[in-house]
Amino acid sequence: MSMPDQPAAFAAVDLGASSGRVIVGRVGPGTVDLTEVHRFPNTPVRVGGVLHWDILSLYAGVLHGLREAARRTDGRISGVGIDSWAVDYGLLDARGALLGNPVHYRDSRTDGIPEQVYAAVPAAELYAATGIQHAPFNTVHQLVAARGTPQFAAARRALLIPDLLAYWLTGEAGTELTNASTTQLLDPGTGEWADGVAKRLGIDTAMFPPLRRPGDHAGYLRDDVLAETCLAGPVAVTAVGSHDTASAVAGVPAEGSRFAYISSGTWSLAGLELDAPVRTEDSRAANFTNELGVDGTVRYLRNIMGHWLLQECMRQWAHEGRPQDLHGLLAAAADVPPLRSLVDAGDQRFLAPGDMPRRIADACRAAGDPVPACPAEFARCIFDSLALAHREAVLEAQRLSGHGVDTVHIVGGGAQNALLCQATADACGLPVVAGPVEAAALGNILVQARAHGAVDGTLGDLRSLIRRTQQPDTYLPRGAQAWDAAAEQMAARRPR
Repeated sequence: MSMPDQPAAFAAVDLGASSGRVIVGRVGPGTVDLTEVHRFPNTPVRVGGVLHWDILSLYAGVLHGLREAARRTDGRISGVGIDSWAVDYGLLDARGALLGNPVHYRDSRTDGIPEQVYAAVPAAELYAATGIQHAPFNTVHQLVAARGTPQFAAARRALLIPDLLAYWLTGEAGTELTNASTTQLLDPGTGEWADGVAKRLGIDTAMFPPLRRPGDHAGYLRDDVLAETCLAGPVAVTAVGSHDTASAVAGVPAEGSRFAYISSGTWSLAGLELDAPVRTEDSRAANFTNELGVDGTVRYLRNIMGHWLLQECMRQWAHEGRPQDLHGLLAAAADVPPLRSLVDAGDQRFLAPGDMPRRIADACRAAGDPVPACPAEFARCIFDSLALAHREAVLEAQRLSGHGVDTVHIVGGGAQNALLCQATADACGLPVVAGPVEAAALGNILVQARAHGAVDGTLGDLRSLIRRTQQPDTYLPRGAQAWDAAAEQMAARRPR
């Protein structure tokens, strides 16, 4: 443990779809100080036509980060917490060995699988049981796609990505609740597995080890991990909101309950924090999801493509030999007239990797909008389209839940994008509070700190501490009429 006169130090392992990082947080009464000690790429690998996560490379990055955390703290941290993206998993055999690299949720193996799932459990019934939106990459579809494979036949255990890494660090297996709630196999009302629908789909939820809640003890770093990282044991691993959005929402510096949030990164996750799930047929038709959060909350939200659209454009331009500087591109996009070209940022045609500029151009052409002619115009199209998707999600979430909001909080990497933040304020007609950028790490570390007694109180108390120690930016809305017209235009394009 840390010395009594020093704030306790905790390590947050925060894995995103494009990079991972290890952040050390020093926490005490009235104090939260974050230091990023290691960042590493998360680069998927396609083998034999299947897109995989390079999970061993990610684990190596985690160990390297913990070694750097040890160097920065004289080998002494109080705990480790892990958060990552949702839905993906690794399969383990009877000895606990990994049966191949986890498959990436953007892989095509689930093509046509949702139709098979809904033939066994109709979509309305599945939503009523689990509250999870339709998405072809949901864990339930991945597991049905995997049935009948030799790997699945040999599997005795399934571990979601943060649970898999925690298992390698500690030797103890569990399934953290916020990530489990994204599988489309859990009842968000009871917090238990929806075994009735799982059995009808041929899925045994006993494959997943026992459920853990944020703040639960998840084991101690193994002796070999301590030796490799130069950390002084014992070092506890604590279950946090292991879905990175759950940790990010816990890290929103909101006051009271009348707020919407947008966790903005590769994805935009836009919605509200509620006390209970909304599982009406209208909610299903609007494709809202009910995922569990820290302290028994419900994250009622919609998945929007997010900065993935720009990331894939930049990857394509680099492949073509014309790489773009991000800061220069954002500055140039700000000079492009707004609302000139728009696409549906929730359209599934944008889900897969590959030649995103062509797909955006095709969508603009089909809608009768001007086709972007340069990278700056593509970027402006993307940000305006995301802002309109944010507006629609925030408005519909309020209508469907009956829960009003006065402010929109943008957290994550997108909080640094002034153009997107201002466009979202304009589109929503509400103030946007942007930051903190490392909201997921903050939520991760504060849940650990509370479990260890370094801080105490409710989720609201943790957010109060964030407000006192972070400096977000505020964007006020302007030009609402033009955005109202653009929203009507986008609504008219959708098939009825």
